[in-house]
Amino acid sequence: MSYNSKVLLIYTGGTIGMNRNPLTGALEPFDFEHLLQKVPELHQFDTQIETYQFAPPIDSSDMSPQRWTDLSHVIADHYDQYDGFVVLHGTDTMAFTASALSYMLENLTKPVIFTGSQLPIGQLRTDGKENLITSIEMAAAKDEEGHAMVPEVGIYFNSHLLRGNRTTKQSAEEFNAFESFNYPHLAETGVNITYHRHRMLKPDYSKPMIPHFHLDNNVIIFSLFPGIREDLIRHIIRTPNLRAIVMRTFGSGNAPQSPWLLDALKEGTSSGKVIVNISQCMQGAVEMRRYDCGYHLQEVGVVSGYDSTVESAVTKLMFLQSQYDDPKMVRDMMNRSIRGEISIPNS
Repeated sequence: MSYNSKVLLIYTGGTIGMNRNPLTGALEPFDFEHLLQKVPELHQFDTQIETYQFAPPIDSSDMSPQRWTDLSHVIADHYDQYDGFVVLHGTDTMAFTASALSYMLENLTKPVIFTGSQLPIGQLRTDGKENLITSIEMAAAKDEEGHAMVPEVGIYFNSHLLRGNRTTKQSAEEFNAFESFNYPHLAETGVNITYHRHRMLKPDYSKPMIPHFHLDNNVIIFSLFPGIREDLIRHIIRTPNLRAIVMRTFGSGNAPQSPWLLDALKEGTSSGKVIVNISQCMQGAVEMRRYDCGYHLQEVGVVSGYDSTVESAVTKLMFLQSQYDDPKMVRDMMNRSIRGEISIPNS
């Protein structure tokens, strides 16, 4: 049989490939070939589907930068052999992995679609079948010029394709588990699939994809809250080897105007730490010139994260720190959109 396209289906783990243990009631991973047997519809594709399985499968709570490097290697090693890639992944850290891979796969010209499910694929009401089938269709889709319809890292869930580094898990219970609050959907499915091509990244097809295999995870996330203690913040600021902080602030990037906080943040930036300001709100952007308290953060060297997600900000820092030793370069690159991860207003 001749096929129009080839897709590599990569199983890292997650609920989609789980079985319920009849004795304990707990979900446990099972052999990936059994998963494929649960979806006989895959044989109807005019797409050749081949598989790669992480052994053993990984609970997404155990995902790590080393696993992201492994995944980057798998895609890079098979890049020329396939038209697209579908990654089955647990939902809990899927947005982190999709964000990391978007940075690690530079000038990506083929789809890397992450998906999974809220219910195991063997259960009667599973959402896994539709997510898997449509993800494969999207990974194989090409335009009239033979280019991929989705030349970037995306997350497909519950009839929506979202940019990977714009996405956050919003629900542990609903099938509509993910949303990209600050960027519109890349595609929607109903009777037909509607691709919004003007929202997609536009790679340079004359140049190769450049994979990256190193990350520097000397970064931490902390959220401000009323009553946050000075000694704890200073302890974080002075942590040995720490290179960057993602600081989740109030509203449009506001923080308490306590002199000790500004002094501690200035101590951090002066010692070469990169401190990125992102909002605790799901929707909206940091505007550090909007209020006086945001302006003071800017004065002590804190950089804006604009409308970045937490997942995107922390993985972007890991990537940039692996590329640049100079914190000034990292700060500069955090203020640029390198994979469509932030919207920068016109200055």
